[in-house]
Amino acid sequence: MSRFRFPVGRLPDEALLTGLATGDPELAVTFVRRFQHTVFGVAVAVTGDTQLAEDIAQQTFERAWRHAQIYDSRRGSVKTWLTTIAHNLAIDAVRARRPEPVAPEDLDVILGVVSNTPEQHVLADEASSRLRAAVAELPREQGRALVMASIYGMTAQEVADWENIPLGTAKTRIRTAMAKLRTTLASPKRGDHVQ
Repeated sequence: MSRFRFPVGRLPDEALLTGLATGDPELAVTFVRRFQHTVFGVAVAVTGDTQLAEDIAQQTFERAWRHAQIYDSRRGSVKTWLTTIAHNLAIDAVRARRPEPVAPEDLDVILGVVSNTPEQHVLADEASSRLRAAVAELPREQGRALVMASIYGMTAQEVADWENIPLGTAKTRIRTAMAKLRTTLASPKRGDHVQ
């Protein structure tokens, strides 16, 4: 039986957050139940992994409990605050799970390989063949920067650090490579002319 004179489910979000901060178990349970679907939904949307999303949801509520006193209603609603926490935790989890990039010195070998492997057969449809050919035609430094950014998810700053070049140069290489690819892939192939 609730020790409150009215149903705690009707309390405003801010009051439930305050109750969470004080450690009141009834208010904490009500708070979690009110926001659990939203928080879990954000985590699943970002990670695509329900198990990981459950962990992120739990971490979100733990962080809300630890930092409830710093919540500022002028900066947004409790729901917005919680979903921001969940989103940031999910992004961090995805980044942490990102595979290690290939060392930049090995990219020359990877970009230069044109062999008949099982992987190539899987990726041998027309679009991927055109893309691979277009990337192979790029100047080596632009191709490397593009592969590091697009395939390995490195930021321009990370590319600059790996390549030991200024940030502006890394951005220019990536941007120029993307523009060249767009132009190459947008133009019709030889033999595609309609008679």
